[in-house]
Amino acid sequence: MSRKFEHSYEVCSCGHVSLGEILYSIQERNAQTLKEVQALTDAGKHCKFCMCQEGDLGKVKKELYVEEIVNKFRK
Repeated sequence: MSRKFEHSYEVCSCGHVSLGEILYSIQERNAQTLKEVQALTDAGKHCKFCMCQEGDLGKVKKELYVEEIVNKFRK
């Protein structure tokens, strides 16, 4: 994940969850898994297209997925 995104970038459109909220859940609230991030942020609780590239069945593919973020930033 070498692309640059603003903290305001909306990773989850259904839940309106930003990259900053996901990073906060990982770095400050110690979320270590997709399920923990989901519980703390509501990301992926609706259509789940934002969780991982393989699960993205939407018409418009996401540029960034929750799984990528968790894998890069978990402690």
